[in-house]
Amino acid sequence: MSVMQIEAIKKVLPHRYPFLLVDRVLELEEKRILAYKNVTVNEDFFNGHFPEKPLMPGVLQVEALAQTGCIMLTENHIENPDESLIVFTNINQAKFRKSVVPGDQLMMEVFLTNRRRNFTTMEGTARVNDKVVCELEATSAIVPKEDE
Repeated sequence: MSVMQIEAIKKVLPHRYPFLLVDRVLELEEKRILAYKNVTVNEDFFNGHFPEKPLMPGVLQVEALAQTGCIMLTENHIENPDESLIVFTNINQAKFRKSVVPGDQLMMEVFLTNRRRNFTTMEGTARVNDKVVCELEATSAIVPKEDE
């Protein structure tokens, strides 16, 4: 059973097609979230990456994990979400283990590992069929929208 479907996700994230990379949230806890992205052949990025052998770019896997973490932070850790923006300040230890191709379901799990005032550290893992395809550690800042 899902916790958030796409319409609820769109109320939390400012991203829109073709840059909205979370389709559904399955589990949402204070310091953990599980969500997925269905990777379809119709994705715009497959037109150029690569037409002969379509692969989801690693940077978009990172972005999908970042958006997943943003949902968790917005829902559980920000007092006034309409007045705040989460900006990623660093990506550490990003590793890509396997290719992500059309037809895959990118299952993303993100943990909040540290929070000091408006700065956070999260660890994320993306899997396809229970095999790790991408993992990373990311830091972010929660800033007022008018400052950005």
